[in-house]
Amino acid sequence: MVLSENQKLLIPSKSENIVLVEKLVDDVCDLFDIKEEIYGHILVALTEAVNNGLQHGNKANPDTHIEVTFKVKDDTLYFTVKDQGTGFDFNNLPDPTDPKNIEKPTGRGIFLMRHLCDKVTFEDKGTKVILEFILKK
Repeated sequence: MVLSENQKLLIPSKSENIVLVEKLVDDVCDLFDIKEEIYGHILVALTEAVNNGLQHGNKANPDTHIEVTFKVKDDTLYFTVKDQGTGFDFNNLPDPTDPKNIEKPTGRGIFLMRHLCDKVTFEDKGTKVILEFILKK
């Protein structure tokens, strides 16, 4: 894949397509010579965002897709993930570190994104998430 500014990737809502996200992260990190630590943060946060959109937003419906775009501006890398769902209340989520939630197999994706990214923004009722990574600190 040849990358360009505002690259857009449409991913059909099938879990096996997460490899397309991994490939995108590899290509972007190679292109911008991103350090290994930031690479790991990008990979985990972006795959979590796509998985959330795929599973929760699109309900794993293979007739839907996830749209992933990226751009770089002023030493910041932006990834946008948009699903075709109805959204969710991103301001009112259970705390995955609460002892009553520790054993639950789900509920950590947004927590991870918020801790791995420099900034996370939700738009369009939560159907769109923007992940920001500052490249030069």
